[in-house]
Amino acid sequence: MGMAASQARFLGLTARMNNVEFEGQQINQQRTALSNKSASYYTDLLGMEVPTAPSVEMYTQTIYTFNDGALTNQITSLIADTDNPGTYKVSYIRSWKDDFSVVSAAPSIITEVKENDTYKIGATKLRNLGEAPDEADPYYDSLSTDQKAKLLEEEETFLNLLQSQHGNKDDYFVRYVQNTSTGEYEAIFYNRKDVEGAIYSDENNNSQSFIAAYKVGSADRVEEIKGVAGCYLEQDSTGRYINITIDDKTYALSTNTVTDQDAYDDAMNQYEYDKALYDQSIAEINAKIEIIQAEDKNLELRLKQLDTEHNAISNEKDAVSKVIEKNVESSFKTFG
Repeated sequence: MGMAASQARFLGLTARMNNVEFEGQQINQQRTALSNKSASYYTDLLGMEVPTAPSVEMYTQTIYTFNDGALTNQITSLIADTDNPGTYKVSYIRSWKDDFSVVSAAPSIITEVKENDTYKIGATKLRNLGEAPDEADPYYDSLSTDQKAKLLEEEETFLNLLQSQHGNKDDYFVRYVQNTSTGEYEAIFYNRKDVEGAIYSDENNNSQSFIAAYKVGSADRVEEIKGVAGCYLEQDSTGRYINITIDDKTYALSTNTVTDQDAYDDAMNQYEYDKALYDQSIAEINAKIEIIQAEDKNLELRLKQLDTEHNAISNEKDAVSKVIEKNVESSFKTFG
């Protein structure tokens, strides 16, 4: 190889080596960027909060109740009275069965009799509650003399009950329906405004809209008693309350464990939803990390190829350098 050719080859090898080294530096920078991105994803993984399944105990509470005759009382709050040590302020819900209450009855189709401005159900005419009945009325006819004398007084009580429970001063219609099994009569009431304001058909004057009906029956009643002071509680060896004293009267406490199943089910549904989101986020991050690892693997392989190429160029460059040295040495001997 001549001097000029050797030098040209040396310069070409030097340029190739510079390109290989530059590409290697770029690959190292790309791998560093991928490493930083991967570390960021791992940080996100470490920062994610794992959803925790709700415990039934979280939605379970101990309920204390005591009975006072026909009244059932459920304690809702026990607060130690700091002004009177050893006593408590107690709140509770009192419930009972009210056997003289207005309840809903089965509705009926009412017929409007326009000729005399009256209303009927079947053949029975609706009578104004508290108004003297017709002597021919089957119910009135079934009453004794004493019962007939007290009927209007009883109906006045019914009217007051209806007006009190419904919060109005409206008038009411009444009809008495006989129970075919027992033969006894039951009073059914209709609000006059509901009856007169109903929609009636043109063909037979029957009511087309719903008209509520009422009767006297049993209904559940509740009343909340708040902050009764000066109450005493007795506990057994396990710490469970067994007796309560209110206004110098002591009542035995019954213990029931109640689970709010609806709240627990809602919490479990929320947990399942959060867990699904968590699993989805984990899967997405893991997929991104796998992509980064694949890219980094490709860059690593390319870097190894460049390293092999760099070694080959370096060896060839050394060989060319030796040729150049021999050529220079030979030239100086020629002129020496």
